Amino acid sequence: MGTKELFQNAAAHASRFRDMASSRAHRPTRDYAGSVAVFDGPLPARSTDMGAVLDDLVARAEPGLSMMTGARFFGWVIGGSHPMGVAADFLTSAWGQNTGNHVATPSAAAAETIAARWLLELLGLPRESSVGFVTGATVANFTCLAAARGEVLRRAGWGVDAKGLFGAPEITVLIGDDAHTTIFSALQFLGLGHDRVVRVSTDDQGRILPLAFSAAMSRVSGPSIAILQAGQINTGGCDDFRTLVPIAKARGAWVHVDGAFGLWAQASPRLRHLTDGVEMADSWATDGHKWLQTPYDCGYAIVRDEVAHRRAMTIAASYLPLAGEGERDPSHYVPELSRRARGFATWAMIRHLGREGIEAMIERACDVAAFMAEGLARQNGIAVVNAVTLNQIIVRFGEGLPAERADDLTRRTIALIQSDGLIFAGGAMWRGRQVMRLSVSNYQTDRAQANMALEAIVSAYRAVSGAADKA
Repeated sequence: MGTKELFQNAAAHASRFRDMASSRAHRPTRDYAGSVAVFDGPLPARSTDMGAVLDDLVARAEPGLSMMTGARFFGWVIGGSHPMGVAADFLTSAWGQNTGNHVATPSAAAAETIAARWLLELLGLPRESSVGFVTGATVANFTCLAAARGEVLRRAGWGVDAKGLFGAPEITVLIGDDAHTTIFSALQFLGLGHDRVVRVSTDDQGRILPLAFSAAMSRVSGPSIAILQAGQINTGGCDDFRTLVPIAKARGAWVHVDGAFGLWAQASPRLRHLTDGVEMADSWATDGHKWLQTPYDCGYAIVRDEVAHRRAMTIAASYLPLAGEGERDPSHYVPELSRRARGFATWAMIRHLGREGIEAMIERACDVAAFMAEGLARQNGIAVVNAVTLNQIIVRFGEGLPAERADDLTRRTIALIQSDGLIFAGGAMWRGRQVMRLSVSNYQTDRAQANMALEAIVSAYRAVSGAADKA
C-alpha cells in the first residue's frame, strides 16, 4: 500500500469512529486486561504490509477506547478534539517537524509565535508574557513553577540553575487545600516537595479563604511562591485573585495560577468576573485540549517575566542555532528539545473559531452545566453539591439518607451509568463523601444532549434506589 492510500485509509477510519459518537457506548467495551490480551503476541520477525497493520490496529484498539470525543462524555475535564484541530494535527504528524528551534522549522516556530500572541489577547493576560507550548497543564505548571523557583532564589542571591538546591535558601510554597494533584507533582519534580508546603484553608467551593491566606503570608520570610487556582477540579470555583494576589505580592511572593480550564473564563465577557484580577499574577498554566478543543498533547505555560522563563528552560548546545533579535526559539520556553509542532493545531483552532466562536463555545458549556444542575436538583433524592458557576457539577445521590448509605447509592448509580454507556460520568471524593462529577467541556454538548444525559442519570438512580429499597 502506498502512502496516499494509507493516509486516506487512516482518515476514513478516523471519520468513521467520529460518526459513531451518537450510537456507540461512551465507555470502552473492553477492559485493560482484555486489551493487553488482544495486543499481545511475539515480537514480529518479518515486515507486514502497512495497510494490513493499520486495519489490524483499528480492529484491536477500538473496543478499548472511550468515546471521549462524544457530546455526552462528562468524565474528568476533557475537550472534544475538534475536527479542525485534529486535521491540523494530522498534518503536524505528516510534516514530521521537530520544533526544537526556529531555524530548522520556521513555520512551526512562527505558528507558535502568532498563536501565543492570540492566546494572551484571548485570555486577557499581559502582552509581554512568554508562552511555552507543552504537553498539558501538568507540564505547564511544572514549567511555570521552574521559572518561579529560579526567580525567587535569584532575588535571594542564589543561582539555582547552576548550583541546584543544595545549600539554597528555603522556599516557602503556599497552596490551597483543594489544589489539583498535578501541582503537588510539579513541586515534587522541582525538588520543592509535595508535603513541604503551607496548606491554606478553603471554603465549601474549594476557594482559598482570604483571611487564612493573609495570616499564612504574614508568617513568611524569605523566598516564597503562592499558588492560586482558576477552576477547582470538582466545583469549578476560582480563587479571589483581586484580593489574594496583592497580599502575596506585598510579601514579595511569586504568584502562580493553575488555570487548566478555569482560566478560559477570561475569554468570555460574561464569565470574566469569576477570574477578576487573575492578570496580576506572575505565571499561568492552562490547557488547549480542554476548552480550546485542540487534540491531546497541548498545554500552555505562560510567564510574565520572559527572562525568568527562558532562564529556567533554555537548552543550549554548540550545534543549536542562536535566536537573533526579534526571533523566538520554541525550545527556550519548554523542558524538551525534541517535540511535535503543537502550535499548528492551536493556530488552526483559534483561526477557525475566532474570538466570538470561542466565547460562545465556553458560554454554551456553562449554560448547559447550569441547565443540567437545575434539572438534577429538581429530582427527589438527588443533590447538586456545588454552586455551578462554570462547567463543573458534583452530584450526590440519596439526599436525606445516612451518609454511608448515600455513598453506596452514589457509587452504584455511577456504576450503572457507566455500564449503560449512553453517557460517561466519573466519581470523586468531596469533603470525605462520594460524589459523581460531571464536566461539560465538549463543543458539541447542547441542551438536547443534556436532556439525554439527565434522563440517563435519573433513570439509573431510580433503578438503583428502587433495588435498594426492595433489598
